[in-house]
Amino acid sequence: MISKLPRWVWTGAWVLAFIAGIVNAVCLTGAGHRSVTHLTGTTTMLGITLSQADFGGGGHFALLLGSFIAGTALSGLIIEDTALKLGRRYPVALLLESGLLCGAAALLKDQNTLGYSLAACACGLQNAMATTYSGTVVRTTHVSGMFTDLGISLGHALRRHPVDRRRVRLSIIVITGFLCGGVAGAVLFQCAGYGALLVPAGMTAAAAVGYGWHTWRARAGGC
Repeated sequence: MISKLPRWVWTGAWVLAFIAGIVNAVCLTGAGHRSVTHLTGTTTMLGITLSQADFGGGGHFALLLGSFIAGTALSGLIIEDTALKLGRRYPVALLLESGLLCGAAALLKDQNTLGYSLAACACGLQNAMATTYSGTVVRTTHVSGMFTDLGISLGHALRRHPVDRRRVRLSIIVITGFLCGGVAGAVLFQCAGYGALLVPAGMTAAAAVGYGWHTWRARAGGC
């Protein structure tokens, strides 16, 4: 069970899920209709294209998969840990994610499909930044696991077994953040096209600055 979750973790989880929701909605609404925040559908599409001997299309989906994995590798290289702790190099990772999203926006505006790969890389980087906190898995770019946790908790409640209320709350926070991001992304795309990706890019840059300031204050207070 989750023993403790400070307020900044709740807030950060919602904001990051909101960012991912925007990115995925923009990429799905655009001409390419590509999902970039998770790999389930992309892997299925790779299998379909290969079954049809469409190796060009298969190469595109394989590139998306590779880009997402490259993002997770970058996270491991920069942060060097799977547990969320203050004082790590999260601002660097967040700024890199912001740069990748800016690059994706620029490429997609020019109808260059490599922009989807940069967006997928950014999402892989974000998803790997905080894999666990206080014993629970934290994923912010997809919600399958969160819905699974809710279902498990419901089953436990029906059997009158103890329910980890904080895990339920975390699941709801991530799901609502991603959903709200999807709504915002669709609206932003209607207004600004692929330029809408600059909004999550700005948010991740702001999060990097805010996290850096919070870490500095925490260290200064401990001196």
